[in-house]
Amino acid sequence: MENYKDQEEIYSNKVRAGKRTYFFDVRATKADDYYITITESKKIFDDNGNHSFKKHKVFLYKEDFEKFQDALSDTLGYIIKNKGLDIISTESEEKSETKTEEKSFTDVNFEDI
Repeated sequence: MENYKDQEEIYSNKVRAGKRTYFFDVRATKADDYYITITESKKIFDDNGNHSFKKHKVFLYKEDFEKFQDALSDTLGYIIKNKGLDIISTESEEKSETKTEEKSFTDVNFEDI
């Protein structure tokens, strides 16, 4: 689908992971069917220190949703079975710490200063 940018974006979700960012976008076709684009964006630098983004995009159509979900679940299950839950719990702890830090800020009104 060459003109995917012309298609309506319905929903978007972003995952930051180190130097990479993953975008999960739901779009609608002209026939009002939904499909997903998964984009990996990585910041790269040239010899002069200028940066650009290298992107890889995957299109996932509704007829493949169930197969994709099954394969992803099976793959994650394999990793958890062979490497344990430490992988998931480490990320969950980092998210919890970030949320806790965010909640620790106090709202201050200009008049209070």
